[in-house]
Amino acid sequence: MGGSLALAVKQKQLALKVHACVRRDSSIAEGAKLAVADLITRDLKEAVLGADLVVLCTPLSQMKALAAQMQPHLKPGAVVTDVGSAKSAIMQELEPVIHAAKACFIGSHPMAGSEKTGLAAARADLFRNAICLVTPGVHASADAICAVQNFWKAVGGWPIRMTPELHDDLVSRSSHLPHVVAAELANYVLSPAHPREQALVCANGFRDTTRIAAGSPEMWRDIALANRKNLGRVLGVFIEDLQEFRLALEREDVKAIEEFFAKAKQRRDQWRAHAPTTSPE
Repeated sequence: MGGSLALAVKQKQLALKVHACVRRDSSIAEGAKLAVADLITRDLKEAVLGADLVVLCTPLSQMKALAAQMQPHLKPGAVVTDVGSAKSAIMQELEPVIHAAKACFIGSHPMAGSEKTGLAAARADLFRNAICLVTPGVHASADAICAVQNFWKAVGGWPIRMTPELHDDLVSRSSHLPHVVAAELANYVLSPAHPREQALVCANGFRDTTRIAAGSPEMWRDIALANRKNLGRVLGVFIEDLQEFRLALEREDVKAIEEFFAKAKQRRDQWRAHAPTTSPE
């Protein structure tokens, strides 16, 4: 995500300089080879010093510590945002820290990305036509909100403003639940408890349905914990729906089974017809 964002900013010439802070020495050489930024460093102070906009692209559990580390070095009036997939907890942790530095934190969540990680997977067009959710907090200024919304527009996204609470409720169903389902499909179907021929009969449907299960376990651990209340609630509803389908199978309820699949097809077809994206599924 961070590498793609840096490439997009450079390609569209949205900043005089782009700095990237990385965790490993190997990423410095890799980033230089791919030309993702003008400066690639492991020194957080060097990366944020004088910056007008800082974007946190790390797992959620690392953001609070990074905010505290960068606080003394932030430029007064700077805007800080992030790309995290859960917003309420992050807003509560980061906004006071950034506000104390006379800077402004505005939560963001671009609905983009893939299961691939690392700078080698960076794409400058990753955010094209992606919905970008913007979640201002209590200390947000109108200018800072506008700056973040314009930033996501500039990299190709469609910014939508909402509260952190509404964000976490919505993505618990559309993003976090599907990842848990994909992970459990991979865990269950590919379990060594099954016959060795099992993997041989996992074709396109299984591959497509479980694609996101190949994402970063560290990242998804943090997301599940950060939005655990909403995720736990929607998991309960999802399990109830599956139990109803199982009951229909046991009863050989032909009508209920067909309606289950027909309703799913109708709703998905309608969603695809109006989805503001040209990204591959």
